[in-house]
Parts: sequence; structure tokens; C-alpha cells
Amino acid sequence: MTAQVLEEVVTLAEQRLILPGYYSWEQFEALESLMADAPGLRIIYLDGWIEFMTLGEAHETISCILNFLIQLYFCEMEIEYIPVGSATRKNRAKDVSFEPDESYYIGETKEHPDLAVEVTITSGSTNKLAKYLRLRIPEVWFWENNQLAVYGLRENDYELISKSDLLPELDLELLVRCVLMPSRIEARQEFLKGIRPQ
Repeated sequence: MTAQVLEEVVTLAEQRLILPGYYSWEQFEALESLMADAPGLRIIYLDGWIEFMTLGEAHETISCILNFLIQLYFCEMEIEYIPVGSATRKNRAKDVSFEPDESYYIGETKEHPDLAVEVTITSGSTNKLAKYLRLRIPEVWFWENNQLAVYGLRENDYELISKSDLLPELDLELLVRCVLMPSRIEARQEFLKGIRPQ
């Protein structure tokens, strides 16, 4: 499957519904409880806004491939890490609840993961970084339109950065190229060749 075909499938599969900012935390939790058994549905809460998002197969494919390559990098570079996937990040006092596609503690566990990864196919109306800023997650990667955008936390906001602060030796162009390769086996070989000393 080519990158263009994959993107077309993804675009068709993901849908979003946004309810404007009039909902209390209690109302959000009630809705969340009602939807708890709905497969492939994510619910985001920020400042009274509720966003429902369905996850299509191709969205999950990109997320899984990114996760595979990131974990491969951690292992090859002998970086201790703890993968926590899409575990819900929730804080009532900060009026926020969401699930990244993938997330990782680097070294040891902390209050929140060091790195979050989000695959964005259909744009929502909420600021995509605002929810991460509430929890001060140090680095957030967004996959969108077959590109990877990396944001590093700088004091009170995020800045688009050209290389990861957490993984400065990682060649992000190599990572993107390998995610888009049709063969996982070839992608793994290409990625390992690119990250191993010559």
C-alpha cells in the first residue's frame, strides 16, 4: 500500500464530533462512562469542550508503526523507557482529559510521560497542544499529512523544533521514511541501518 493510498484510507476512516464548551466535568464523566465500552472511540475534554473521535484501521496502523520504530530505537540505543501507550491523562483541577496515541516515560516513571505521540488525520477545532501544555508534557510529536512535527516545551508554551530534545541523535527524516515504507521488514532493516554506527 503506497503512502498516498494509505492516507486516502485514513481520511475516510476517522471522524470527529465536537461539542462546544458548555459541559461541566461531571457531565463529561457521565458521557465518558456511557461511552466506556464503545470500541475505537476517544473522548477529549478541555475547558468544557468535549470532542469524540473514532479511530480507523489505517490511523491505528500508522500509530503502531511509529510505536514499533520508536521502541526499536530505544532498545538499539540502550535507552531505558516505559511505554504507556494511550493511557488516559486526566486532571480535573486543570480541566483536561485525553489519550495520546502513544506515550513513553524515559528512564523512570514521573507524574506524566516525557514523550507523547499523536496521529492527526482529521483536524479538530481545539488547540492540539493545549491539552499537553496543561500537564507540561516535555515533548509532543504529531504525525499529520505524512509528516512529523516535533514540539518541545519551552517555559509556558511549545515550540516547533527541528530535532527531538529527548532523542537528539534520532534522524527524524529516516523515521518518517521508514513509517511510509510498505514493508515492515524493509522498514525495520532500513531504520536499523540508519541508526547503527557505520
